[in-house]
Amino acid sequence: MIGDSSALAAALDHLSRLAPINRPVLVLGERGTGKELAAQRLHFLSSRWDAPLLKVNCAAMAETLLESELFGHEAGAFTGATRSHQGRFERADGGTLFLDELATMSPRLQEKLLRLVEYGEFERVGGQKTHQVDVRVVAATNADLPAMAEAGEFRHDLLDRLSFDIVHLPPLRVRHGDTLTLAEHFAIQMSAELGWDYFPGFSDRAVTQLTDHQWPGNVRELKNVVERSLYRWGDAHSPVDDIVTDPFQSPYVDAPEIQTEPDDVAQPLAPSPDTIRGPDTVPLQERVTQFERELVERALVRAGGNQRLAAQQTQLSYNQIRGLVRKHDLGGRRRSN
Repeated sequence: MIGDSSALAAALDHLSRLAPINRPVLVLGERGTGKELAAQRLHFLSSRWDAPLLKVNCAAMAETLLESELFGHEAGAFTGATRSHQGRFERADGGTLFLDELATMSPRLQEKLLRLVEYGEFERVGGQKTHQVDVRVVAATNADLPAMAEAGEFRHDLLDRLSFDIVHLPPLRVRHGDTLTLAEHFAIQMSAELGWDYFPGFSDRAVTQLTDHQWPGNVRELKNVVERSLYRWGDAHSPVDDIVTDPFQSPYVDAPEIQTEPDDVAQPLAPSPDTIRGPDTVPLQERVTQFERELVERALVRAGGNQRLAAQQTQLSYNQIRGLVRKHDLGGRRRSN
């Protein structure tokens, strides 16, 4: 778990102090805050570090399949059960079982889980024999379990048993300073994956975008955004200048319509005579550069700052128009694509 903020340091310290105590733990936090990493820290800092750490996402399976996966089943317990099967609790004996998305577990499975947490006992599906295991349960959710218990959607006694202590993981928006640290970490990894020699850094504009965003998906969202932005930027030698936080946003929404009248099409970017003339003492290359800048600037104005639309109007590729924007320092007219 990467970061130097006081909020993250407090959560990590809480996990470290709780790890050696052999009791169930609830880890609460918004999506993407690192609940699975918290479970790993609890396990590997405990005396169970060399025993199995198994993980189950309770929301990913139907009730019957989850029951079989957790508690196992005997041969003939249901159609297709041709042999007995050890569940995760048996395989995690002596170690830790991480139950993610605990709030989605059905009341019937909550009852079986309560008995296992309370007494370490359970029966396989379709079996009569009682099995005994020593497993530390670490459960995680982003749901309001007390409210669910009051509404009759979660067992009060199971909540009491699991909440020996509760670790609250901080959302990224309160981890001051960690956003850029994490963004650079993910960017360096993505640069290597893209085959770049080094990560060229973020521009001031990109840094502002990163720090101003609220990150409702937390670290998971940040990782995805940084990787997407580097891939779309595609320039291994200049600082990343555009952070693409919303890939669902169409570049064509609110774009001005292209006029199709003959007069408009005939000379959409026609230079004025004054632009071409100028003093004879001005070097040719300087005049060409000035003319090129004016053409690009006018194309961006006509496209409302949309570089993709400007590229279409000037019959250039998107990468070509981006290169010209950087060359002539017209980034102020740029917007996310």
